[in-house]
Amino acid sequence: MKKLSAIVIGATGATGQELVKLLLKDSNFIKVKIFVRRNPSIQNVKLYTHEIDFSRLNNYKKLINGDVLFSVLGTTLNQAGSKKEQYLVDYDYQYEFAKIASQNKIPCYSLVSTVGANKSSHFFYPRTKGELEEEIKKLGFKKTYIFQPPFLIRQPNLIRPGERKVLKILKVLNKVGLLKSQKPLPVKLLAKKMIDEIKSDKKSGLKVYKPKDIF
Repeated sequence: MKKLSAIVIGATGATGQELVKLLLKDSNFIKVKIFVRRNPSIQNVKLYTHEIDFSRLNNYKKLINGDVLFSVLGTTLNQAGSKKEQYLVDYDYQYEFAKIASQNKIPCYSLVSTVGANKSSHFFYPRTKGELEEEIKKLGFKKTYIFQPPFLIRQPNLIRPGERKVLKILKVLNKVGLLKSQKPLPVKLLAKKMIDEIKSDKKSGLKVYKPKDIF
């Protein structure tokens, strides 16, 4: 396969950190560009870091170019402070970045969504993710990959309050055959699957990955 140039938004998050590490180690990728709100202080000859204001994406339009855009940006209601601010990160910033990438003829787009994403959901988070998925599908990327992972196992230093308790409960339920669709998934496994699909898939079009497909 030809050597690729990757873009990552959400590089400082749990999945993003693993994704960037794997991309930098992968000889199939010769350049990795990350767009961040704060510099993660990673240094690598293949890494190009752009500190940006996501509310002013048009200012960076010329920088958004390459072969594949990995969108792993996201936040929680607790971190964002309000549903309005969470929507800004989980929908607006990702959609606007993807739209520019499409306009700049980036052929491949890979998105981390969530299991149960549905624009008609009565719940805020899966509805937001569902709305984003539907609008992304309209942008006309040559290849679009949408990953709908279950509960994610983050790095120990990034585990959010209450997640350890949820993980224990899910593991117990999984052992007795319950909530199999929510079997916890390590972020490193998700990141690896995202990269492997880009490298192995030669067909154009849309692919949506449910938890069983990622595992």
